[in-house]
Amino acid sequence: MSQLKTIQDEDAPGWLPRLAVHGGPRFLQIADALQAAVAEGSLQPGDRLPPQRRLAARLRVDLTTITRAYDEARRRNLLEGRGARGTYVAAPKAELTAVLDLSMNTPPPPDGVDFDDLLQQGLAQVLMRADNALLMTYHLGGGSEADRKAGAAWLAPMFGQVDASQLVVCPGAQAAIAALILALTAPGDVILAEPATYPGLRAAATQFGRRIVAVDADRHGMLPAALEEACRRHQPGLVYLNPTLQNPTAVTMPERRRKELAGVARRCKVRIVEDDPYWLLADSPPAPIAALAPEQVVYISTLSKCLTPGLRVAFVLIRDPGERERFLVALRSFALMAAPLTAALATQWIRDGSAGRLLEGVCKEARLRHRMARDVLAGRYSGLGDGLHVWLALPAYWNSAQLARAADSEGIAVTPAEAFASGGASVNAIRISLGSIPDRGRLQAGLQRLSQLLARRPESFGGAVV
Repeated sequence: MSQLKTIQDEDAPGWLPRLAVHGGPRFLQIADALQAAVAEGSLQPGDRLPPQRRLAARLRVDLTTITRAYDEARRRNLLEGRGARGTYVAAPKAELTAVLDLSMNTPPPPDGVDFDDLLQQGLAQVLMRADNALLMTYHLGGGSEADRKAGAAWLAPMFGQVDASQLVVCPGAQAAIAALILALTAPGDVILAEPATYPGLRAAATQFGRRIVAVDADRHGMLPAALEEACRRHQPGLVYLNPTLQNPTAVTMPERRRKELAGVARRCKVRIVEDDPYWLLADSPPAPIAALAPEQVVYISTLSKCLTPGLRVAFVLIRDPGERERFLVALRSFALMAAPLTAALATQWIRDGSAGRLLEGVCKEARLRHRMARDVLAGRYSGLGDGLHVWLALPAYWNSAQLARAADSEGIAVTPAEAFASGGASVNAIRISLGSIPDRGRLQAGLQRLSQLLARRPESFGGAVV
């Protein structure tokens, strides 16, 4: 029987709930009871449900409540209508096609790369060369010396020679951002960011009692004059920037703007956190802000966005020894360290050239996918042909939340602008990630379905969009 108590009525079906005053919306209580009855078998596929008016009378609710309950149950694939014959419990639906996920920013799998072989060879080399006891113990100093040297080699395209002692090896960029917030700010502090910014920043800041304030941006990124005004008004603890292939807008900030923002940070004596996961995927990007103002910027580079998500390793360049120690203390409070075995695999791949070859393949595949998006989305595509995502402005008759819901109803996942909002003027756009569908043909099918959806108006959806 359903875990909900049933009405003691000799005519009443056993699944009917006793509606609780404080049990939430009544239509959801009814839909939940239906779902529980189907799950436990007291309602079987093909069973006919009572007419809506009769059920409304039995439960002493209005007809609209029952209609909403049945609609919700249909949305959950529990019921099906058969015209004048009534409403019946639906047969389980076979999942014929998986959701086409255009929402998750992951590097696409490149042609000609056998990940099984890459993992086997890399781990075999790690186990052959490393002291296995060291792979299974704590590394509280921010990674082994070998891992930090590998990090210095990884950052060489951005900075040239890097002092490995200034690097910290972290379990991914999100952990690094959280630890920097803890180490360099205090509860109640303001963190400045662009109006559309990485959601992980907002999540960490909110969790730690910090406040994100949006600073106006244009097509080149954050505005220097607006940053200076915000620094004077809010006395921020940090400024967060993602200047290369920005997530979500895909803007790459030009060198002049980077220099101007670095100058503002110097004058206002505020730290910049430069989160730069996509630099190595970009076509001839400017030097990082951390190269232009090394004393003012903490720099984060992760392998998850340019090689593979499972490689949860990020390198954090912190030149100030005191700040580096505070960062390590903060990191240990919730993540302790990067897993030594994962870090050793990353080091092995960097040393033997596997990481470089994989990066080259990811870049090539990403550019192919951008060309596909440009062709399929025609005049709507506004990317520059590199990186993992496209920021797609929507026609006026759609808003981003509507479009995301409509796409979901057609088996396509996209990310609406609201997910990235840190304040300021709202933007009517969605982010489309091009790497999360491994098969190129399925990606093309998803883009084509999305293009067709964009050409329709919400009212053509028959009430699916509200």
